Order: sequence, then structure tokens, then C-alpha cells
Amino acid sequence: MKRAAIIVLDGLGIGPCPDQAAYGDEGSHTLGNVARAVGGLQLPNLERLGLGRCRLIPGLAPGVSPTAAHGVALPRSQGKDSTTGHWEICGVILERPFRTYPHGFPTSLLDEFARRTGRGYLGNRAASGTAIIAELGAEHQRTGKWIVYTSADSVFQVAAHEETVGLDELYRACAIARDLLVGEHAVSRVIARPFAGKPGAYERTPRRKDFSIEPVGTTLLDRLAAAGVPRVGIGKVDDLFAGRNIASEHTPTNADAYRLIERALDETEAGFIFVNVIEFDQTWGHRNDVPGFHEGLKQLDAWIPRLEARLKGDDLIILTADHGNDPTTPSTDHSREAVPILTLGPRVRPVALGERSSFADMGATVAEYFGAASPGLAAGTSFLSGVWA
Repeated sequence: MKRAAIIVLDGLGIGPCPDQAAYGDEGSHTLGNVARAVGGLQLPNLERLGLGRCRLIPGLAPGVSPTAAHGVALPRSQGKDSTTGHWEICGVILERPFRTYPHGFPTSLLDEFARRTGRGYLGNRAASGTAIIAELGAEHQRTGKWIVYTSADSVFQVAAHEETVGLDELYRACAIARDLLVGEHAVSRVIARPFAGKPGAYERTPRRKDFSIEPVGTTLLDRLAAAGVPRVGIGKVDDLFAGRNIASEHTPTNADAYRLIERALDETEAGFIFVNVIEFDQTWGHRNDVPGFHEGLKQLDAWIPRLEARLKGDDLIILTADHGNDPTTPSTDHSREAVPILTLGPRVRPVALGERSSFADMGATVAEYFGAASPGLAAGTSFLSGVWA
């Protein structure tokens, strides 16, 4: 009757890692820089868990006696996108980053995409999603052509107005793009970006859908499935693993994710709960919205007691992130950062976990907890024996 969860707070990085400068992200420190921007964070529940002891964060007292095991994990995979981060958490390390297209995609590839989907395309450059929709949305509605764009990450994004192109057609087009973007053009994700509204007031809708490349190695989810451990997904985790051994209910807001976590803990007697909490990245990080990010942190902090109230018996819960997304820097893209680890549960001892060499240590810990570890094959090093009382 064991239950464990990994709750990934998307984009909630906690500062420098050894190769940060190589990614152009020197100085990025999502939590620390947000804290400085707002004059210090007041997050009493996260402070009590030990967030201020993971790394120094303005406003969080480092001397508090923590109630959770606490530390940080350094990224080992090459890359800084959500797929790379979640795969590493689950034990798959990428030796080479996914390909990016800062100058747009080859014309031959897009011409084939247009031929197969029956629509032309606009854009084809690296851009902010909201900006390129504002710029090209009216032309898209007039011509019916796809808006195609990318970012600093390995993504092929297709935007379409929901009244101009139906969702089913948009999703089919993205599935076609996924089939095209393999081999030398293998990108991490193809993303359907539906939007609505009128020129000058376009808004992206919550019906985004990601089409990820399938994991290139054995994941924690594969190991748990082979061991017969039930798996519950919340947020976009199914998309990030191409649906392999995980199904998920998507959540457009953090509040939706918190509600579904509560429901899962109320209703799930045994199994693994895997969660992506999206708005620190999608809503605030990518839009450099420091006030929104700060408010999101306060909402997370206020929710922590509701999480704790549902823990019982041998429950093991890990709060972490997959990369940074510092809203205080000029960039609107992900940042290469370490991520926090807060591990809690009735039997968890509040020890210092130190600086772990890979995100994969978290997946290895969950695998050992469920008896699904494979000695010699797992990428990470479990810390279960160090925290389990």
C-alpha cells in the first residue's frame, strides 16, 4: 500500500550550476532573483520545509529547523527544456542536446509540412508565442495558414485560431510534424498552440497539446509499469513521455494541479503520482512576469498544509523542478539551473541531502522505494536510505 509522488514545479530553478555559462545563463537564479526583485520572499510553509536551506534565498531564514529532507540537484543531461529535465528525473540522461533552430526551420521541411497538412505557413522564426500570435493572427485568420515558430528550446510550435482551424485538425497537423521531425531534425517537442479572440486581443487557450519524442532509454515509469506499480499523471507529463507508461489529466493552472493532487491522495491507495505544475514556467517565467511569479509562490506556500494534511503511513513526496525560467532576466526562455529537492512524508527524516550530481537521484529513490530499482542500469543514486526512518 505504498504511495509516492514527484511534483515538478516547472521552471522553479534555484540558481547556479557548473556549466551555466556555457548555456548563456550566467546570473540566472529563478528563486533567488525573484526574491531580490520583491524585497525578499515570505513563504512560511516552504521555509518550514527547508527551502531556505536548499540554497540561500532572500527572505527565507536558513537557520530554521526543517521538517523535510532538503537539498539541490544539478542537471547532468545536455539541454534545459522540460522534456530533458523530466527524462533526467526519471533516469534518462541525454549526452547531446536536442537540436534547436534559432534561425527557423529548413524551407524544404516546412514545404513538406504544408503539403501534408493542406495549409501554408507564416512566421518560421524564433519568437515569443504571444508576440507572434499578436503579429500574425489576423493574417492567419484571413489566409488559413499555420503560424509556425520556435524558441531557444528544441520545439516546433504550431499556432491556430480555434474558429479558423478546428482543434482536431491542429492536433493532426502536429502529429504530422512529429512524424517529419525525426533523424537529423529530431526536436524534443511539437506543440499545438490554439488561441482565440480578436485582433489586438488574442489569447492562447488552455487546449495546448505537446507531441514529444519517445524517451531514448528506460525510464522510472517503465520500471514501475514492469513492477506492476499503478501510475497517475497530473499535468503534461504524458506528453513529455509520448504517453509511454503514463496517462495524465492536463491542468491549465497551478490551482488545477493542486486540486488534482489532493484528489489523487484522497482516492489513490497505492501507486506513483507524477505531476507537472505548469504556471511558473508557462504563465510567468516565459513572460518575465515577476509579480505573477511571486503571487504563484505565495499560492504554492498557502497550499502546502493541504498537501501535508493528506500524507499518511509510508507516503514519500518529492517537490522539485526541471530547469529554471528566471523572469528577471532579459531572456524569456528556460535557464540552466540547479533545482530544489524537498522530500517529505511521515517517515522522512529532515536531513540535508546536499548537492546531488543529477536529477536522476530522485527517480532512483522512487524506484528503490517501490522495489523497482535495477542495479547497474539506473542513472541516479537513491537517497532513500538516508531519509527513511
